[in-house]
Amino acid sequence: MVAGRASPVGAAETAPARDVIQELGVRSFINAAGTFTNLTGSLMPAEVQAAMQVAARQYVRIEDLQEAVGKRIAQLLRCPAAMVTAGCASALSLATAACVAGNDRVRIRRLPDTTGMKNEVLVQRTHRVGYDHAIRNAGVRMIEVESREDLEKAINEKTAMMFFLNAADPRGQIHHDEFVALGKKHKVTTLIDAAADVPPVENLFRYTKIGFDLVAFSGGKGLRGPQSAGLLLGRPDLIAAAQLNNSPNADSLCRTNKVNKEEMVGMLVALELFLGRDHAAVWRDWESRCRCIIQALQPFADIRTEIYVPQIANAVPHLRVSWDYQRRRLSASDMVRKLREGKPSIEVNPGSGRQLVIGVWMMEPGQDAIVAERIRAILAAT
Repeated sequence: MVAGRASPVGAAETAPARDVIQELGVRSFINAAGTFTNLTGSLMPAEVQAAMQVAARQYVRIEDLQEAVGKRIAQLLRCPAAMVTAGCASALSLATAACVAGNDRVRIRRLPDTTGMKNEVLVQRTHRVGYDHAIRNAGVRMIEVESREDLEKAINEKTAMMFFLNAADPRGQIHHDEFVALGKKHKVTTLIDAAADVPPVENLFRYTKIGFDLVAFSGGKGLRGPQSAGLLLGRPDLIAAAQLNNSPNADSLCRTNKVNKEEMVGMLVALELFLGRDHAAVWRDWESRCRCIIQALQPFADIRTEIYVPQIANAVPHLRVSWDYQRRRLSASDMVRKLREGKPSIEVNPGSGRQLVIGVWMMEPGQDAIVAERIRAILAAT
């Protein structure tokens, strides 16, 4: 190298970071919605980004890293085994493949052709959801039941797995403990989808402790890991089988669900950070953001506000805001549009219908005041 001339790598390291999103003309926004996939989930902490950057400069055998990261995660979560997946949907596909094809490489290559294999998954009718397409990818049929009696009658030699959607628990007749007990009684593997159920932090331990054989979480929601990462926890034999059905194994169902080294490292660091947080202090901060918005709207006599916490899934403080829609000639949908089209753009909860629903937990510090002022200004103009 010529003296005094920086290497190409060194030049890249010192060059100002490009804002490619801005270059492309794609509009970013303040996230007053929550951890929705179509809104790119959450933002990774600096420590996660830094660990991923370090990993990006090294080569490793992907199986070695997956095994080491999985072992560390299992230790952290006090569960038998774990692996990083390409999001929670991938965890569902891998779990199903593990239950149908197991570690039989001939069967693994044949999926989603399940001829001669167990290929039925039992699910409560109220637990059906669009995301269970990830389960059906493995070539199985979803058999709907309602009661304990229905479920026990439906179990047969073709039953590969029993699926439980955690967010739907209040709507079903069979709840966690009974569902697990039935699975153990009939020697059928149980899988729970707990994608959006962290926080509370206790849920990371709860479902394996209850006895679910497999537990799936999203990594890019409350855990604030990479958006395209997730976790599959559970029995060592099933996790090992899931890995055989996964990338980098070429002829496997989930070869398309690649998890790179950066995501594995990022997911582990995000989990470590999440477990080490002062969760009570974070909760108080979320409540204070709600109160900041409430205080800004106090001058309006017709404004009604309510802090609430969803029972399951995204169970963190949210703020409902409503007003005299007829007098102001301003609907909640109008408010959503004005917030989105303003500067800076603000996205609120997509579930906003009759009321404006604000998710404060994915805002950056100080953005609650910006959101409060924007809502106040829009109301003041009506």
